[in-house]
Amino acid sequence: MNFLRGVMGGPSAGPQPSGADTIQKLCDRVASSTLLDDRRDAVRALKSLSKKYRLEVGIQAMEHLIHVLQTDRSDSEIIGYALDTLYNVISNDLEEEEQDDSEEENSAKQVDDLGSQFTEIFIKQQENVTLLLTLVEEFDFHVRWPGVKLLTSLLKQQGPQVQQIILVSPMGVSRLMDLLADSREVIRNDGVLLLQQLTKSNAAIQKIVAFENAFERLLDIITEEGNSDGGIVVEDCLLLLQNLLKNNNSNQNFFKEGSYIQRMKPWFEVGDDNCGWSAQKVTNLHLMLQLVRVLVSPTNPPGATSSCQKAMFHCGLLQQLCTILMATGVPADILTETINTVSEVIRGCQTNQDYFASVNAPSNPPRPAIVVLLMSMVNERQPFVLRCAVLYCFQCFLYKNQKGQGEIVSTLLPSTIDATGNSVSAGQLLCGGLFSTDSLSNWCAAVALAHALQENATLKEQLLRVQLATSIGNPPVSLLQQCTNILSQGSKVQTRVGLLMLLCTWLSNCSIAVTHFLHNPANVPFLTGQIAENLGEEEQLVQGLCALLLGISIYYNDNSLENYRKEKLKQLIEKRIGRENFIEKLGFISKHELYSRAAQKPQPSFSSPDQMMFDHEFTKLVKELEGVISKAIYKSSEEDKKEEEVKKTLEQHDNIVTHYKKVIREQDQELEELKQQINTLTSQNEQLQATVTQQVSQIQQHKDQYNLLKVQLGKDTQHHNSHGDTLQMNGIQTEEVSKLKEELEEWKNKHELLQGQLKEKDSVIEKLSSSQLEMGTTEQASQISKFSGLEHNNELQKELEMLRSQIQLQSAEISKLQMENQKLQAMNATADPVLGDSGATAATSSELEGRLEQEIKELKSEVKALCEEKESLKQQLDSSSSTVAILQDEKSKLQREVAESKKEQDDLLVLLADQDQKISALKTKLKDLGVPVEDEDDTESGDQGDEDEDGDEEEQDENAVVCYHEN
Repeated sequence: MNFLRGVMGGPSAGPQPSGADTIQKLCDRVASSTLLDDRRDAVRALKSLSKKYRLEVGIQAMEHLIHVLQTDRSDSEIIGYALDTLYNVISNDLEEEEQDDSEEENSAKQVDDLGSQFTEIFIKQQENVTLLLTLVEEFDFHVRWPGVKLLTSLLKQQGPQVQQIILVSPMGVSRLMDLLADSREVIRNDGVLLLQQLTKSNAAIQKIVAFENAFERLLDIITEEGNSDGGIVVEDCLLLLQNLLKNNNSNQNFFKEGSYIQRMKPWFEVGDDNCGWSAQKVTNLHLMLQLVRVLVSPTNPPGATSSCQKAMFHCGLLQQLCTILMATGVPADILTETINTVSEVIRGCQTNQDYFASVNAPSNPPRPAIVVLLMSMVNERQPFVLRCAVLYCFQCFLYKNQKGQGEIVSTLLPSTIDATGNSVSAGQLLCGGLFSTDSLSNWCAAVALAHALQENATLKEQLLRVQLATSIGNPPVSLLQQCTNILSQGSKVQTRVGLLMLLCTWLSNCSIAVTHFLHNPANVPFLTGQIAENLGEEEQLVQGLCALLLGISIYYNDNSLENYRKEKLKQLIEKRIGRENFIEKLGFISKHELYSRAAQKPQPSFSSPDQMMFDHEFTKLVKELEGVISKAIYKSSEEDKKEEEVKKTLEQHDNIVTHYKKVIREQDQELEELKQQINTLTSQNEQLQATVTQQVSQIQQHKDQYNLLKVQLGKDTQHHNSHGDTLQMNGIQTEEVSKLKEELEEWKNKHELLQGQLKEKDSVIEKLSSSQLEMGTTEQASQISKFSGLEHNNELQKELEMLRSQIQLQSAEISKLQMENQKLQAMNATADPVLGDSGATAATSSELEGRLEQEIKELKSEVKALCEEKESLKQQLDSSSSTVAILQDEKSKLQREVAESKKEQDDLLVLLADQDQKISALKTKLKDLGVPVEDEDDTESGDQGDEDEDGDEEEQDENAVVCYHEN
């Protein structure tokens, strides 16, 4: 500890050791000490010396510090000291902060080399980086935070090498993604910085980070920090998002598919009071706008850009950007970047371009946003970058937008110009800038007007009608003539370059415009004079453009002017300029440095107004025409004739193709109509099929119900009567009907027998009554009648009991028949609606068949299939309806028979009642005469005896009667 006191500046006796010696002793202590406290104190001392003695500590202690990280992981304090020491040794940030402004550049280079060398030593063993990734996973603040800073410094020094090590390490990137979820803001913010360095120029790591839910976490952090009003953390998150999305089509598609574009809209919500924006807010909003541009950059694949543009329109992001565009008090650099962002959001997207055309500035009266922007472009007092941004916005608005091109050109035509002059149109502003004294306004207006004519031959012809009033009293001149007049007046180079680009774009692929240009006799001599002169380097660009314009006049010449036919113009070039000289001057354009810059990207980006010479779309035109013009100059008259014949043939073919295109277009319309009819008929057919299917299912359901009732009826029949097996016919048992008929016939026979017996009994009763009258008052006759009446009375009682039992059985059978009759009625009731629905279905299907056969022959096969299916259904329904009709007839017959049987039963009951009354009257008379008569109870008891006993009683009665007669 005394040694450490000396190192730390405490009092010590004797001379002080040097820094290198002290570091060496500390390293020995770290390597050899067995106590953890001693090693911890030694590492802490090395940390304090590492800033001042960076080189010595790095050379002598790095190996020992790495060994500490490997062996002393249980002690977080010593691990933290070791990581801080390594960070001080490897990082260049501390040295850069301590340097004074007066230090030379070579010291900074030495510092960079030192950090890079130490980083190379550390990552030479890949296990060191893997160990560091493991330490970053620790939750302890004193371990995790210095580990994050050290890994960030390693990535700054040797980015690609460290990226590769982390990429091949198992779960390496995923471990670092957990830093964004740390609740401690210091670690989370440094984790964002770490991921910035990790994702630089490495698409594989960018994809892994994106699919580890980085977009969701970063957007949450931006929202928590206050969007554009947040601090530097928002800036760091936006820079990380740019790393993940820029030039990475996979991540861009994932960002769009994840609906993260919708979450960008709140970033651009600005209030009415836009004064006093902080520098951080300006920076944040600038990065947010750049992030939007990354998603819709013209260098992205067209499909990805288009989908992002549509998503931005649908979520309201474009509308929010236009609000910033028209707001007041917005800083100039933010306004410029917003214009560039809106430009790329609408570029090539018809929906977005139409919306932008409808945006009005909040002025009185309201003016279109395009007009307000053009006013800034032709105003020389506006900043240069703002004017370039407006030009880019106008170009993007017209890119692949024939509708917008037509609207701009229409503002120049005589029929649409506002005579009152109350409102300024886009065409008037372009003409004003074209003929302004400011060369930059001339160039911008010429390029803007050229974009209004790009790839649109119709508008090129219409623009020839534009007339300009130069001064009072002078006749108006055409716009084409005015451009050539200014060109011949020897204005500034920038103005002439702009006008020549406009004329080349105007005349290309438009023979009528070429004829109008050649009709002015001063134009061709001016061009040949400009090309033939030997001028300085500044004028070489103008000479090249003049050669291009003359070549266009030859290549697209239709030979309608006798003095300026192709052959005569070629002879003129050969005499006054020379073919080789002409081709050489034409090549000045593509060899120019500013031409190469303009050809790189669509956005006009120039460091100064003097460099504003070429437009991106014009470079494409030069590349297309340079070769064909060179060939056209060397062609002979015969080749020209052949080429003209070929052109005429091509025109004829074009006319034929146009005719067939028209026919095809009409046929396409007819096909569309027929497809619509087919769709409607198909939908109707599907509805009818659904109806048929539903009704078939209902029929099947009813069949199942029939089968269920059949089973139930069969069980009841089997329970009451044991009959043979039954046959099924359409779900109804026919044998039951025949059985019921047989039973009815039997009961009819029984009724007839009973009626005969009743008649016999009535005759017996009449005989008895007549015999009573004949007997008179004699005692002998009374005794005979007494015994004979008693005998007949017993027989009548027996017969009455038998009739009563038979009547009870018959009533039970009749109730059973009534129950079966009710079941049949219920079955008929369920079958009736099915028959009605099936009939309607058959009628509807037949009607559909007629309509389908008349309208479309292509559906015949389907209709036939449907008809066959419906016919089969109809046959089934007809068969079922006939069966039901038969059953209804049988049911009615049964009902009549049951009613007749009921009537017969009632008559029988009446007869029985009359017979009972007569018997009771006879019994009373017999009792009055003194003849003993048994009661019904005695008779019943007698009936219940055996047959032998009945026989004995009868014999006794007969003997008694005989004895009575003998006496």
